Amino acid sequence: MGLTQEKLAAKLGVTFASVNRWENGKAKPSPLALKQIADLLQGLGPKGRDLFDQYFAEEI
Repeated sequence: MGLTQEKLAAKLGVTFASVNRWENGKAKPSPLALKQIADLLQGLGPKGRDLFDQYFAEEI
């Protein structure tokens, strides 16, 4: 999808370290960050929705 951790962090207004911790299972995004992630990935179409479901669906 071409969305690096750095780009995702910039779009969400969080640090690269936060995104890295989420991806590696060392931390969970806040409810606000989770909403922002959902909105961003939903806007990317079916692949974005699949990514959200894969990584964050059980967080909701």
